Formats: sequence, C-alpha cells, structure tokens
Amino acid sequence: MDKSAGYEIVTSAYAVDGGGDDDDITDMADSVTAVEKLLKYNFKDRRLLEEALTHSSYTNSPSYHRLAFLGDAALGLAVSNFMFLEYPDLDQGQLTLLRSANVSTEKLARVAVHHSLHRFFRRNAADLDEKVRDFALAVQEEEDTVVYGGTVQAPKVLADIVESVAAAIYVDCQYDLQALWVVFRDLLEPIVTLDILQQQPQPVTMLFELCQQNSWQVDIKHWRKEEKDVASVYVDGSFIASASSEQKENARLHAAKIALDKMCHPKSNNKMSVDIYSSIDGTEIEGTKHKLNELCIKKRWPKPSYRIEKMEGPSHERKYTCSVQIKTVNTELFVSGEEKSRVRVAENSAAFLMIRELIESKSL
Repeated sequence: MDKSAGYEIVTSAYAVDGGGDDDDITDMADSVTAVEKLLKYNFKDRRLLEEALTHSSYTNSPSYHRLAFLGDAALGLAVSNFMFLEYPDLDQGQLTLLRSANVSTEKLARVAVHHSLHRFFRRNAADLDEKVRDFALAVQEEEDTVVYGGTVQAPKVLADIVESVAAAIYVDCQYDLQALWVVFRDLLEPIVTLDILQQQPQPVTMLFELCQQNSWQVDIKHWRKEEKDVASVYVDGSFIASASSEQKENARLHAAKIALDKMCHPKSNNKMSVDIYSSIDGTEIEGTKHKLNELCIKKRWPKPSYRIEKMEGPSHERKYTCSVQIKTVNTELFVSGEEKSRVRVAENSAAFLMIRELIESKSL
C-alpha cells in the first residue's frame, strides 16, 4: 500500500453502520478533513466532498452518482489535454489508448486503493466489503504498474469514488479544468505513459492483429464455471489457451495473454521450431506454406502433400477445406485446416496447424 500520502487515517466513514446522526456527521467531517489533506486542497463547499464520498446505499445523504457522471467526463478531458500536449506527434489512435489506460476502471480503482480513498466512503452495503478487501490485497502484492486486467476484478465502485472526488474538485473550482488537473494529477501517479503502454500492449488487440496478419481466424468463447467466467481462445478452430476470472473482461484478457505467449514463444528447446513458428508474418499468402516447406527440407522429410478435402457453395461463394500430410522419420502426420474462401488460403491454414502440431508433439 502506498504510504506516501503522509497522513494518519482517522475513524473512517467507510466503517459507519448507520448509527446516530451526530456520529455520522462527526465521522464524515473527519473523513473530509483527511481527504482534503490527501488532495492538498481545501474545499469552499465541503458538502461536495461529502456527496462524493457517499454510496447510494447510505440513504441519509445524496449519493456520489451525479458527481461520478461529471467526473468521468472531466477527468477524461483533463487527461486528454495532458496527453495531447505531452505527445505532440502521436496520432488519434495512440492518444485514445493512452487516455483509456489512465481513466479505466482498472487504473482508477488502483488510485482509490493506493491513496486509501475507499476507507472514507460511507455506505450500508456489506457485500462491497469483501470485493474491495480482496482487490486491495491483490494490489498490495503487485510489483509493477498493471494496465490491463489484474489478478482480482477491480470493483467499479472504487473507480466511481475517484471520479466523484474529481468532480467535487471540478465544481468547487468553478469548472476550471486546469485547476482540477493541478490538484488531481499527483493522485494518478504513476501515469501510464507511452513507454509503459508499449511494454504492456492490449493483449486482445494484439491477438487479433497477429491473427489478421496471418489470415488466421481467431475466436474467444466464454462460458461459466460456478462463480467464474472462463474464456477460451481458438485459432483456426484449434484450442490455444483458456483463463478464468470473476470478471468476463479479465478472463478474456488473461486468455489472450496466454495465447500470445504460446503462439509467439512456443515451449521447445529446438531453436528451429521457435524461429519457424515466430517468423510467420503473413506478409504473403503463401508465407506459412513456404515455412513448412523449409522445415521439411531442413529435416530431410518429403515435401508436404496438400489436398482439397471439401468444396462447398456456388462458384461465386465457394468455400474450401484443405489438408496437409507429412511423412517424418517415425510417423505420418495428417492435419485438416479451416474452411476458407480460396484454395491457397485454405492450404495456408492447414500448414499453420501442421507446424503447431509438430511443435506441440515435439517432432522437431
């Protein structure tokens, strides 16, 4: 947990259980004072911060929802301004990724935990306690900046707290965006920079880009197992990897990470297999077939044999399924590819699956 805030946590409104009104006012007054100290900002209208720190389950006061709505937009614009000025040469797509990484639920939930904002959030919703506690413990164990999908689902309420506090400042500053950024920027540290984003690119996006480059069809299927969502990655119809999480998006992210690792860095002690597998870049439609042919030549195996296994549909919408057969020293391997709109692409699909089969069966 980040101790840099430099204040002692007082009796927290987060622990309020709906006691007497006087006690509630005292607790919230203490919380407002502590958060002001954290922010290094004194509110002109402290009721704004009280509202920002109040969950809808606490019926005695207005909740944070309206402020969170405003804070989402204000914080997004403040971060957009910063990224626009910080990276004058970046295009719209890269700027969008940077903004999203810095105002995502994952990021803002960690901001709430790092600065203990969740400890000042009054509510009467015991079901939130366990989720917040589990996430806070997971964040404590993280060594590096996590951009996409940590080990525990980030409770949205934590991100809402940060957005509502940002809105409270924004309104109190008479809607001065620059003043909001001056107050709030330190809370967002470490800001996700371009370097960090390049070190941790979005796994699902990377997976789809890799498969698109190589004319492979990727599919991520979801199903429930007890209380968790399971995501399974299939490439050209073959299972690659799976992962589970209470949050569907996290399961999808982790499954994509594992799939990328397997596809780009297959587990093999044979450097030839790694080089062949990772060098398929899809710049030519014959790329995968060519690599498989090279492999057979190096291994002194007969040339791969391709055959059309299935041809369906009218001439203008015809689909092909091709197979490839290889005779190695010890065995004969047969793999059928996925249905494609052209014969060469269908052969490319079969060649890719054959290469993966050879690597996974340790035939290289």
